[in-house]
Amino acid sequence: MKKITFAISLLSALTLTSAYAQNPSYHVANTFHIKSAGGYDYTTVDSQSDNLYLSHGTQVNIVNKTTGDSIGVIKTDKDVHGIALVHALGKGYISNGGANSALVFDLKTNQVLGHVPTGMFADGIFYDDFSKKVITCNGRSKNMTVIDPATDKAVATIQLTGWPEAAISDGKGKVYVNNAEKSEIDVIDATTWKILNSWPLAPGKGPSGLAIDRNTMRLFAGCDGNLLVVMDATNGKIVTTLPIDDECDAVGFDVKLNTVYSSNGEGTLTIIKELSPDKFVVAQVLKTEKGARTQAVDQLTHKVYLPTADFKPKDPKSFRPAAIPGTFRVLVVSQ
Repeated sequence: MKKITFAISLLSALTLTSAYAQNPSYHVANTFHIKSAGGYDYTTVDSQSDNLYLSHGTQVNIVNKTTGDSIGVIKTDKDVHGIALVHALGKGYISNGGANSALVFDLKTNQVLGHVPTGMFADGIFYDDFSKKVITCNGRSKNMTVIDPATDKAVATIQLTGWPEAAISDGKGKVYVNNAEKSEIDVIDATTWKILNSWPLAPGKGPSGLAIDRNTMRLFAGCDGNLLVVMDATNGKIVTTLPIDDECDAVGFDVKLNTVYSSNGEGTLTIIKELSPDKFVVAQVLKTEKGARTQAVDQLTHKVYLPTADFKPKDPKSFRPAAIPGTFRVLVVSQ
C-alpha cells in the first residue's frame, strides 16, 4: 500500500512539474532604461504609490513602476545599497555602504532629512513592522544597527559571528538574517535584540537572498552552489532544497500567488510554486539577462523588477565587473 501511495504521489509531482514546464506563464514584459552611470544593488517597490526605488551608484532613482518615467533622484555621498520605507512617518531610509550610515529622506518631497550612523558598510536594510524599527545589515563590522525612525537614532547594535546579508521579519517578534560567513540563519528577538538561535543551512552555503512566507512560516534562502533552501521558521529544520542558477543575490515571495522568485545573476529568474508548506516545485526558469541578480516583487500587480546593465571586463581585484555608463536598466517580469 505504501509503495502504491508513493508511486501515485511521485507521478502526481512529476505530472505537475511537467505541466508547469510546458506552460511557462512569466515573461519579460518591459524594460525601463536609465541613462546614468554607476552600479546597482537592491530595489524596493512601493505598494502604497506608483514609485519604484532603484539603488544606482551614489543615488536612488525613483521611477513610475508602470511606465518607467522618472519621478525623482535622491543624491548621496557614497554607494547606495538598499531602500526601506516607513509610511507611517512619511520617511525613507537608504543604506550607504561606504559612508557607514543610513540616509533619511521625505517620502513626499524626496528631500534629505539627515543621516544615522550605522556599523561598517551598511548593505541590506528593511523595516520591521513588529518593532517599528529600521534595521541595517553591516557587512564589515558583522553586525546590525537598529534605528528608531521616530527619533532617527540608533537604539541597538546586534553583534553577529559573521557578515549579514539579507534580513526579514515574521511580523510577530522575530527577525531572521542570513549569516553568510557561517552559512546559517540567525534568529533575533525583536524586543531584546538578542540572538535566540543560529540554524545551519546545510547543505546550503554562503546565503544571500532571503524571503519568508508568514502564513506557512517558511524561509527561503538563496545559497551558493545553485541551491535554494526552504527552512521551517519555527524550528530551523530544513524542509527541502530546490535548484536555482548561479549568482542569486535576492529572493522574493508573492503572498497571494504563493510563489518564490530567485533572481540569478547568471541571467535567469527561477520561479517556484509553493503547493503546500512542505511541497515546492520549480514552475519555470525564465531567461532574463546577465547581472539581473536582485529584485523587488510588487504584491499588488504581481510584477517582478530586476535591475541589470552591460558590463566591462572584470578586474581581477574587483568583486564584480563594473557597469558600463548609460546601460543601467530594469527588467519588468509579469504573467
